[in-house]
Amino acid sequence: MTDTKYYLWIEVRPHLLDYHQFWRLLTWQFCYTNSTEVLFAAMTFYQLRVVERLWGSKKFASFILSTLPYTTLLPPILLAAVIRPLSFGRINYLPPGPTPLLFALMAQYHAAIPYIYKYRLSSNSPTAGNTEYGLNLTSKSTSYILPLQLALSQLPGSAIAAGVGWLVGFAYRRELLPGATRWRIPGWITGGTGTKGRYDSLRRRMEGEAGRATGVETTQDQTRRRGMVGGLVDQFRGAA
Repeated sequence: MTDTKYYLWIEVRPHLLDYHQFWRLLTWQFCYTNSTEVLFAAMTFYQLRVVERLWGSKKFASFILSTLPYTTLLPPILLAAVIRPLSFGRINYLPPGPTPLLFALMAQYHAAIPYIYKYRLSSNSPTAGNTEYGLNLTSKSTSYILPLQLALSQLPGSAIAAGVGWLVGFAYRRELLPGATRWRIPGWITGGTGTKGRYDSLRRRMEGEAGRATGVETTQDQTRRRGMVGGLVDQFRGAA
């Protein structure tokens, strides 16, 4: 829409070596440059919503922010410092888009989400002596088709970005990234009240329901002072 696509991708030469446009190292993950990659990435992120449901919004946002420096800087640095010299300058292009971040999330999906069922694809029916004939798949297999399309969309740069993202996600899972695994964003950013607030609210609701069920209404401060034993004594006194 703005005709600024040429500002997004990275070519080691001339963007970094000749023009010294090092700001591209920070902006190349902002967006994709074609509608096909946008569609595949959006559908993949939608599939990965189960990771947020498993972790919660706070840990999910913390994962994205703590791994963002690695997924942003490692692919272009690896391309410029290692892959391009080894290929004698032929591999020079890194396509834009948050493919590394997406594959870092895919690594969490692969490790944390179990499959529901397994099935086998084969062209012929298995014989009595060969029951393992065919390709074994799981219910999660189709979830990897869309990100695989992203990894193969603009070879070899897209595969480099996908591979680095998967390794970053694996390192996060193994607690190999310094400070990334245990760091959490403040609760007010995600709109949460914190663990203590949630448990306090749950405790107050359970105390109120227990009081109504036994016919003994007690205030929160009284319940705290008497404790569990005092509450049981009051219930027996009320029943008497």
